[in-house]
Amino acid sequence: MCGICGELRFDDLAADLDAVARMSAALAPRGPDHAGRWGAGPLAFGHRRLSIIDLSAASDQPMRDADTGCVVVFNGVLYNYRELRAELLAAGQRFASQGDTEVILKAYAAWGADCVRRFEGMFAFALWDPRDASLLLARDRFGMKPLYLAEDGRRLRFASSLPALLAGGGVNTAIDPIALHHLFTLHAVVPAPRTILQGVRKLEPAHTLRLRRDGSRRLQPYWSLQAQRPSPMPSEAEWLQRTRAALRSAVDSHVHAADVPVGVLLSGGLDSSLLVGLLADHVHDLRTYSIGFESLGDDTEKADEFEYSDLVAQAFGTRHHRLSIPNSAVLQRLPQTIARMTEPMFSHDVVAFDLLAEWVGRDVKAVLAGQGADEVFGGYFWYPNMQAETGLPLQRFARHYFDRSHAEWLQMIAPEFHVPDATSALVEQALARPGADTFLDQVLRFDVTTLIVDDPVKRVDNLPMAHALELRVPFLDRALVELAASMSPEFKLREGGKFPLKAVSRGLIPDAVIDRPKGYFPVPALKHVRGPFLQRMRELLDSAACRNRGLYQRSFVDKLLAAPEAPEHFTRINGSKLWHLALLEWWLQVHVDGAPA
Repeated sequence: MCGICGELRFDDLAADLDAVARMSAALAPRGPDHAGRWGAGPLAFGHRRLSIIDLSAASDQPMRDADTGCVVVFNGVLYNYRELRAELLAAGQRFASQGDTEVILKAYAAWGADCVRRFEGMFAFALWDPRDASLLLARDRFGMKPLYLAEDGRRLRFASSLPALLAGGGVNTAIDPIALHHLFTLHAVVPAPRTILQGVRKLEPAHTLRLRRDGSRRLQPYWSLQAQRPSPMPSEAEWLQRTRAALRSAVDSHVHAADVPVGVLLSGGLDSSLLVGLLADHVHDLRTYSIGFESLGDDTEKADEFEYSDLVAQAFGTRHHRLSIPNSAVLQRLPQTIARMTEPMFSHDVVAFDLLAEWVGRDVKAVLAGQGADEVFGGYFWYPNMQAETGLPLQRFARHYFDRSHAEWLQMIAPEFHVPDATSALVEQALARPGADTFLDQVLRFDVTTLIVDDPVKRVDNLPMAHALELRVPFLDRALVELAASMSPEFKLREGGKFPLKAVSRGLIPDAVIDRPKGYFPVPALKHVRGPFLQRMRELLDSAACRNRGLYQRSFVDKLLAAPEAPEHFTRINGSKLWHLALLEWWLQVHVDGAPA
């Protein structure tokens, strides 16, 4: 895991090395083990390395291929790099390192830009080919590794975080009204290529972008997910056997592609517990980590899941670590967490991830986590609710997922930022894409290829990497996702959702974990809008910066502040509408108001 950045000029000037240095400095927390820069004429690269594979200096970056002259900066991990390396060696390629970065260079030399189709992993990379003076940018299939872009006609810059681009200077920081509509409708999801700022874009997952010095470019998808039934249909026993095999293969590859110890974030839920069960028999001294929070003292909500995580840790004899966080620490941590957010994130568990990552990062450099299982195998409560609905696909989706209607958005946002219902148009188009057999196939495909990219995938890169901790998610292994997408939604939704995972867990992990109600990462101090938390939101929304920005209609803000816990002031999936407004304002004050011009 690393941080990458760079600049390509289109105007015959040399790349701005000072700007690249500023971007690299902003990425320093992502890679404390080595800092490197490389430049030649119109191009410059910066790199911050977190050493996970091949800890030697031979895998430092930027890395140049002596045979072709190509140079690469790479963030991520290729889980199949050993297999690819063996194939390339057999074809006559020569290697100077033992890591996965050089595999990208040699794969590109052998197969060109199509090499990305051969890569299994999470990655974002930039590769300069001096033979035709072109820059190739690429991002993995599920957007697990970020790649932000800023272009002004004279040059293009890229970086692993949006704040790093801002540190380079010269970014148009005006609000993108369409992104604003997505942000407040899809609980902070702004699908690529947009971001909340007009001057910053994101490379779409499963795409490559080839740029040349004259500014010409070619954007190409290299993968898409099909959600259709195979013929002949496997039996239930065959589905479960394939699930077990695909999951074990994914877990094995995620653990073995590392030259450092790898632990597991153990929440006490089915997904992380299953990861522990699959690893415990062949990983010596497996380390597990659980976090919990102080309750509010009024039985409002259980604030930890130690009952279940302790059960799993005891069953498998892991080296288990528990961290309990008082509410005062949660509120004190909010400013630092928001300063680390590469984009605005509404989910309460961003603070949990920040605290957890800081704590775990002191012990290991890489961990596995269960994120993605609910989206891939249908674990959320809104999926059966959508399934039971009637009407057009967009209506069925919106009734159970949209945070607010377009009419409410118009009442909330100042008229100068008003746009048509852009989110409904985006969702309708995404659901209508061919290659999905049923409505719920459409929904699950949209979730796993688009929505999940910005929530939760974005935060499980962003917050852990701020503490130089690499977080790996086996449930987003390509082969496993493709297998799950080929199953019928009804099969996945059995027994309250995630039936295939529950079935393969029987006899492996305790039944109490399999049969428990689904839990959500509880952070009561942020979920319930009262006390110091409410006071901080009031300060933000009443501040001169917020009023001068003029994003919100004051009558709407006043209504939320007057009754923050009124039922109508929570979204369909139980998010605080007041927190949404305050969080965006807070993020803008931290990241944009003082950004260099």
